[in-house]
Amino acid sequence: MTDQRIGVEEIRARKGGVPLVCLTAYTTPTARLLDPHCDLLLVGDSMAMVLYGLETTRGVTLDTMVAHGQAVMRGSRRACVIVDMPFGTYEESPDQGVESARRIVDESGCQGVKLEGGVDLAETVAAIVAAGIPVFGHIGLLPQKVERRGGFRIQGKDDEGARSVLADAEAIAAAGVFAMVVEGTVEPVAREVTERVAVPTVGIGASPACDGQILVTDDMLGLFNDFTPKFVKRYAELGEATTEAVRAYAEDVRARRFPTDEHVYHIDGGTRS
Repeated sequence: MTDQRIGVEEIRARKGGVPLVCLTAYTTPTARLLDPHCDLLLVGDSMAMVLYGLETTRGVTLDTMVAHGQAVMRGSRRACVIVDMPFGTYEESPDQGVESARRIVDESGCQGVKLEGGVDLAETVAAIVAAGIPVFGHIGLLPQKVERRGGFRIQGKDDEGARSVLADAEAIAAAGVFAMVVEGTVEPVAREVTERVAVPTVGIGASPACDGQILVTDDMLGLFNDFTPKFVKRYAELGEATTEAVRAYAEDVRARRFPTDEHVYHIDGGTRS
């Protein structure tokens, strides 16, 4: 395994090849753990809910995303690192999008940015790409826009919805994204998107036919228990393990079983056995 960082062109070249392994990362320690195993780490605005306890992803700022992007870059050496553009930093105009994207990349050192939208954001995507900043697209269910769309609803269930998702995918592919997330979209439509566009698709609640998969790491590890979507597979139950560890610690402290002599320092140096 090489220590050379994976670039966006390598991600793009994985279309139809070995599936891309992608997870979210928000902190340096987590990035260090995930980095050897992942092709792409997404500094997702999902941190609004996972780390900050907000109801939606819309509460994080550009400053917050930059700070967490810097943290993940400090903890990773191999994976391609992409940072989400938060709500309100790119929708106003292509110029706003370019300015925000440039700040994220310049200040964090990440390899590119991700933004949500399709036909309506194609011009902004094209402007950011033209400015030399790689863009990771995001279509289907758009968490930043759930309030406008009536909640977290699966996309593409009827003919009109399917056409809309396909149009969004083709629009941002033509605008120059190097890959795209397909979220919360019925399987046949996500599969068709993957077949139609020339760039990799990364599914989350989409299709096994996608060119890669992504999950929120805290969901996959059982650390974020407020809600578990249908598409999440739990690979560990670290939330339960943490609760048990803290319970044992609390009992030891209250019973004066911790610390013991081996955990304290003495005048003659070190600890005593």
